Amino acid sequence: MWVAILSTPFLIRYFRSRQMGQHIREDGPATHSAKAGTPTMGGIAIVGAVVLGYAVGHVGTEVRFSRTGYLAVGAVVAFGLIGYLDDYIKVHHRRSLGLNKRGKSAAQLVCALVFAELAVHWAHSSTALSFTRADVIGINLGQVGWVVFAVLVMVGSSNAVNITDGVDGLAAGSGTFCFAVLSIMGYWIFRHVAIYHVLPASAIDLSLVAVALAGACIGFLWWNAAPAKIIMGDTGSLAIGAGLAALCLLLNLDLLLLIIGGLFVMETLSVILQIISFRLFHRRIFRMAPIHHHFELGGWPETTVIVRFWILGGLFCALGLGIFYGDFLTVAKFT
Repeated sequence: MWVAILSTPFLIRYFRSRQMGQHIREDGPATHSAKAGTPTMGGIAIVGAVVLGYAVGHVGTEVRFSRTGYLAVGAVVAFGLIGYLDDYIKVHHRRSLGLNKRGKSAAQLVCALVFAELAVHWAHSSTALSFTRADVIGINLGQVGWVVFAVLVMVGSSNAVNITDGVDGLAAGSGTFCFAVLSIMGYWIFRHVAIYHVLPASAIDLSLVAVALAGACIGFLWWNAAPAKIIMGDTGSLAIGAGLAALCLLLNLDLLLLIIGGLFVMETLSVILQIISFRLFHRRIFRMAPIHHHFELGGWPETTVIVRFWILGGLFCALGLGIFYGDFLTVAKFT
């Protein structure tokens, strides 16, 4: 957390001195035009804080580095690099569009595929489709099936957070809730490995990754809260989404991700529904998608949208934690 809080001001000054500011899309809410020129690529601080926080978290403790921990942090860095390239092109060419869709999607697919292959063949992760643990649902997808599934989850999660990052602090604040809950789940799995069938070293190390991500998000939020002094850009949003997916996949919480990250799912569905409705019926469901813009155009101040969506994000995370613990109580009763 402190790494993000203390390093971000240096990024703000650096980007301002080089006039590396955000370019606002012309079809966005009119109130966002005031944000033009706000330093972007602040996600560099998030990624850096995660890497350093994860490394320092092992100092003076008995927690050992694990292959799954390396994979989760590697996913954050890899997707952060994709986002950085996208942000750099936007800033360099002074436009709101970065990588073209094909290039960006291809890069995400390659990084997700490398992650999934390493998860199966190097970290030996379970290939069962899971909910709260490996044997809930427990359908064995096989190595090929799980790799395909994991790629879809990684790409979908990174894009979902990217879509949500449209107002100051929304993605960072919501991500903090998600990673805080996952850190608790990781520690709980570590304490009850007989139930969850995850290696103790992997579970506690992944919990540490979640703590590093939560700290990085909340540290960055100090400067990203409305009115933002810096914007995370795709560098941060893609990294956060990849970290969220990686943790859930490696902790065997595959489908629980849909609940923990319910706010990101809601934002993504609003875009999908808007596109389908317009193409089929030539009508828009929302004033503008994603849905946070709908409420902005409806007259809600940006801070109201942010706080209320934080509340929704927190409730989704609480629901996910409740389901996770409820399942534990059910199993513990019969063991």
